[in-house]
Amino acid sequence: MNVTDKPSSGATPMGRGGLAAGLAGLGKNLFGLLVSRVELAAFELGEIRAHLFKLLLLFGIGVVVVWFAVAYWTALIVVLAWDSWGWKILLLMAAVFTLLAAGLLRYARSLLSTNKLSMPATMAELRNDRDALL
Repeated sequence: MNVTDKPSSGATPMGRGGLAAGLAGLGKNLFGLLVSRVELAAFELGEIRAHLFKLLLLFGIGVVVVWFAVAYWTALIVVLAWDSWGWKILLLMAAVFTLLAAGLLRYARSLLSTNKLSMPATMAELRNDRDALL
């Protein structure tokens, strides 16, 4: 073969197949990107599921323990104070339990506001992908 001879295979000087090969490479890259995002989402969903399970288990155990504690302490306080306070002890107990319930509600809201049930890395990557494509 002479130096001035052209290659007979019809390939471009860079060795690529042209538009079809470029589109195939783009499709392959997009598929790889999609697979990596799905894997990231699956990983974060697993973490969320674990946190949610712990929260639900803690809530269930807490409800049972709180009900027993409330019942026993209430009965004890009412029995001990009934002779001197009469019906006023029931009003006091109702006020205390109302304040306690409000405090527990505020605490539960603070636990949920820590974003343990969100997927920040996945959402950030999806926003980056959207910005890159647009």
